[in-house]
Amino acid sequence: MATIDRHEDPVIADLRSISRSMKAIADNWGILSLVLNEILTTPPVLSMTVQKLIVFSIGALMLLPVSSCTQTNSAAPNSPTAAPAAIKIGGSSSTVGLLTLLETNYSAINKNVKITQLKPGQSESIIEGIKLKVVDVGTIAKSALKVGKNDSILNSREIVQDLLLVATHPSVTGVKNLTTKNLQDIYSGTISNWQQLGGPNAKIVLLDRPEDESAKQILRKHYLGKDLNNSPTAVVFRKEGELIQAIQSTPYSIGAFSLAYAVSHQLPVNRLSLDGFAPTADNLKTGKYLMVRHLNVIWHKNPSAATQSFIQYIFSPPAISAIERAGFIPISESKGQ
Repeated sequence: MATIDRHEDPVIADLRSISRSMKAIADNWGILSLVLNEILTTPPVLSMTVQKLIVFSIGALMLLPVSSCTQTNSAAPNSPTAAPAAIKIGGSSSTVGLLTLLETNYSAINKNVKITQLKPGQSESIIEGIKLKVVDVGTIAKSALKVGKNDSILNSREIVQDLLLVATHPSVTGVKNLTTKNLQDIYSGTISNWQQLGGPNAKIVLLDRPEDESAKQILRKHYLGKDLNNSPTAVVFRKEGELIQAIQSTPYSIGAFSLAYAVSHQLPVNRLSLDGFAPTADNLKTGKYLMVRHLNVIWHKNPSAATQSFIQYIFSPPAISAIERAGFIPISESKGQ
């Protein structure tokens, strides 16, 4: 245990006390435990490195294991058989569908690796996790990357495009297309009843995302505009997965999320056209459908052998084919790693 200076700043002392409590809880949580240990063994001066660790440790609460694919080892206890190689992977909430697909397919053909998928987190936490080498492979929206900032530490490569879908709950009948003006009126609260758009006489339930999330940024860029005020009745979800769950269970709701997720999970939602154009790869290629996210895979420049093997699979033809079947649009041009 680190010794606390009697003259230590009370804020730092409190931080250490809280960190000890968190570490005691997180002893078996891998990523969080490693980061908190760095905090507890740091001198009292709160350097920029410590500040980053504190921010990351908070974000790491969202990066707890949710699944793992492990080889079952039936060998005797004294068997010389080596333990499976371990890889920790994590993604932002908007990329978790892609990450899960890659994990599942790779684990099916490689039984000598244990992959632990962490809970979805903020892109900043994933990036910090890669830099600290407590996450091996991450997936984030390209917009979250700061050009040149981490070039000396991280490898980054775009893998797919993911169309952003505007959808409604099946209870919204009679509405198959929305114009730019319709979207602006819905997201600002100017229109509050589906009947005003040719639908049922029911209140519109707007499911929204925070301003710093890629889905909302893309909506603003192409349809809403940067100055449109948000509806005061909107229900805002930090994670895309939460919005997806809500739109399936909330009558008369509307929201924007990954088309690939809707396709791969066969979600029972109404997929809307925007300004007369459906969310399809062909309409994207011709510039008629505008909303798309560019998803990147990131990893440390000094990866383990197991991590490098997983990266090679991710950009292999079998993986790209599986990605395309799931509704993503693969990047056709090969880019160097």
